[in-house]
Amino acid sequence: MVALESMFHPPPDVDARVELDGVGWADYERLVAVRGEASVPRLTYLEGRLELMSPGRSHESDKKKLARLLEAYADHLGLALEGLGSWTVKREEVRRGAEADECYVLGPVTDAHVHPDFAIEVVYVGRHLQARRLGRGLGVDEVWFWSGERLAIFQRAGASWSAAARSRYVPAIDPALIARSMGAPSQVAAVTALRAALAA
Repeated sequence: MVALESMFHPPPDVDARVELDGVGWADYERLVAVRGEASVPRLTYLEGRLELMSPGRSHESDKKKLARLLEAYADHLGLALEGLGSWTVKREEVRRGAEADECYVLGPVTDAHVHPDFAIEVVYVGRHLQARRLGRGLGVDEVWFWSGERLAIFQRAGASWSAAARSRYVPAIDPALIARSMGAPSQVAAVTALRAALAA
């Protein structure tokens, strides 16, 4: 089994991050409200610990490239994949709140959706706990991680996480093909390479 910590390598323009301890739920809620619809800082709250993170350029570029590839692949297959961006998922009763880089629901979004089906995360260093923060208590049970070099899918089973070869939500999507396409020099080139491979 691949350990989460073993796959991350920091990029040249690292993410800016601050962690605070002893933060109450009401304070977290106020920060979410003050930030409003802005994309930064990203806020992750876990039982009194608050992380504020402002992603660097490499993080945002890789996140968008991975999202565009996943969405293009889903379109090619005719999958009803709904992107929900960095949707803030929070539950006061378990004192947890988190925002993925991108998250998705398979099929139409309804009021019954209280969390995404799965999320994608760009993780170079430090945020490998995001899977547990999203999953335990918030209901997300699959996270796709891009480390700058490789793509790994982790799925939750009870309290533990393990690597998976395919997504349980979009099993027709080949993660290896997406990972190869991530090596393209731009987002446009990556999507073009993916579409060419799918058409071949």
